[in-house]
Amino acid sequence: MTLAAFAGGTAFSCRSRAANANALATLSDGHLELPSAFLVPEPTRLELGVKLDETLTPACNVAVLRSENRLVLFDAGSGPNFMPTAGRLPASLDVAGIDPGDVTDVIFTHAHPDHIWGVVDDFDDPLFANATHHVASDEWNFWRSERALSDLPEERHSFVAGARNRFDAIEETVSLFEPGDEPVPGVEAMAAFGHTPGHMAFIVHGGEPAMIVGDAISNDPISFLRPDLPWGADQDGDKGAATRMRLLDRAAGEGIKIIGFHLPNGGIGHVERQDAAYRFVGI
Repeated sequence: MTLAAFAGGTAFSCRSRAANANALATLSDGHLELPSAFLVPEPTRLELGVKLDETLTPACNVAVLRSENRLVLFDAGSGPNFMPTAGRLPASLDVAGIDPGDVTDVIFTHAHPDHIWGVVDDFDDPLFANATHHVASDEWNFWRSERALSDLPEERHSFVAGARNRFDAIEETVSLFEPGDEPVPGVEAMAAFGHTPGHMAFIVHGGEPAMIVGDAISNDPISFLRPDLPWGADQDGDKGAATRMRLLDRAAGEGIKIIGFHLPNGGIGHVERQDAAYRFVGI
């Protein structure tokens, strides 16, 4: 089912797939604009035979899980202060008929700007005022540590300041979790380290399980053709590649639907094996 509306010339979409009593969908937060040379070096593109525009425009898909007594978001988008092409989540929520005050839980994959900066409003108050905010312990500890500044290049120090600001704003409503925990019933956290030190993926259990992969699998087709290649946005390229291969192997082997924050057409699809690689099949 696809629901689309237009506001100010921009499309805000909701893509939905039901799983038992739960309804799992994605809402658009707009898109990013990133230099392809930073993410994928030219020799790699030539090797793969993949032609990319100089500027990539990956979608930003915020997953939404509805159950009888919970309304859960996976990540919170980027808000108005990261990129002018992103920060559309509040408008998408409005189109979908969701009041931010009705959101019961926000579960973060990680604390990069396009995933967490949107958790506060224009006055730096929590946008989802009645929600519990679930953050992986490793991710929480990393961004609040001095290591964050020493490990990241200077051009990403604004990421550190932004994460700390948002963590401060939601601290009273934060619930920390570990790999293997269920931040909310039926949602299992899995370590997916590499993109950031505490990046998490999630299995939404039910009759039709789904895997929320965040930024661990972030580009179609390259993440599927060569998951072993380091990705420019990953803090630890080798660890990110190992995570990507593990998640793709499980998704393809078990036939689990995946939801990717930056994958196309709402980010919902299946992973199929293709010779020694994989391919993403949107649904």
